[in-house]
Amino acid sequence: MLTLDKFYHAAYVLKDVIHQTPLVHAPGINPAADIYLKPENLQLTGSFKLRGAGYMISCLSDEEKRRGVIACSAGNHAQGVALAATKYNIKSLICLPDGAPISKVEATKSYGAEVCMVKGVYDDAHQKALQLRDEMGYTFVHPFDDENVIAGQGTIALEILQELDDTDAIVVPIGGGGLCSGIAFAAKTLKPDIKIYGVQAEGAPSMFNSVHDGKIETLPSVSTIADGIAVKQPGEKTFRICGQYVDDIVTVSEDEISTAILTLIEQHKMIAEGAGAVSVAAALFNKIPIAGKKVVCVVSGGNIDVTILSRVIKRGLLMTGRSSSLCIELLDKPGQLMDVSAIIAKYGANVISVHHERAGESKDINGCYLRIVLETRDFDHIHKINDALTKAGYHLV
Repeated sequence: MLTLDKFYHAAYVLKDVIHQTPLVHAPGINPAADIYLKPENLQLTGSFKLRGAGYMISCLSDEEKRRGVIACSAGNHAQGVALAATKYNIKSLICLPDGAPISKVEATKSYGAEVCMVKGVYDDAHQKALQLRDEMGYTFVHPFDDENVIAGQGTIALEILQELDDTDAIVVPIGGGGLCSGIAFAAKTLKPDIKIYGVQAEGAPSMFNSVHDGKIETLPSVSTIADGIAVKQPGEKTFRICGQYVDDIVTVSEDEISTAILTLIEQHKMIAEGAGAVSVAAALFNKIPIAGKKVVCVVSGGNIDVTILSRVIKRGLLMTGRSSSLCIELLDKPGQLMDVSAIIAKYGANVISVHHERAGESKDINGCYLRIVLETRDFDHIHKINDALTKAGYHLV
């Protein structure tokens, strides 16, 4: 049984293992609310996962420590288990899905773990870890469905309420549910009137579906840039706790996640991975009732693969009207590009790239296409430029 004493014991055990991440005021996220960020992306290993893994491993018996530990993960839990096991001089073997970002795989190795790559997604890695546990006698460190892991993650709630005791709501990412379960149990026990909102990606709504349908459900597949919360099925313990203590669970789209990542970079110089940014996306796009409230968004991790960061930023720019692509059908004659450029310059947009091509499919045999990528301020800015080009007689395709 979970008790508040277990959470305080976890906080005591972890005080020399983790950083107590300070809240960051973020009023620009949503002006309608007073928003703070809990930046677990600044945690050791770049994620909150060290809390649960560290506490669970600290509770093992000497015999269990001697046999070693095994875990499965999309990346962040792997690093938490690896670092915690190394701290206690315990052998660790981590099963990761073969789609895990290379940066997370290499980081896991650097913390002292042996890595086993498994074809598929998190749930496939989970099955492989259970198989190896039975074959080799390792102790399995579950990424979310374990009371000690849940208690370790829930120490975040103790820190939030210690620093900001008048918090009205906490917004938490959900994958398997360990983080949200721990935060919800601890926060509601200390402050029953506080609101807890869970957030999942639209491409992996396992807990969202399960809680709303009142039974644990398994998704046939998951697909999201928030790889840290791409879980097909929630845990039994986490499903029960979330159903009892979480006020609502919502989902956010890939575009909304990308915009949240971009917003954190621009407003707070803070790098968040997709899973870490879903809480901010929910606040940014008013998915939860937070107007007039003091709200803490848990930024659960920052281990984003740098190879996709540029694509995420580009998507975020498009989503917010900060970038726009135009295709203009023209007559192929001198001066056209100059005239188009003059209109764009008049409205203060910045041309990023220009591509000119003769088009056999054009209505006019002398026709051509001018494709331009612009840096713009917002969607209103884009509409003004488009209207000006149209009024000048240009045909936007």
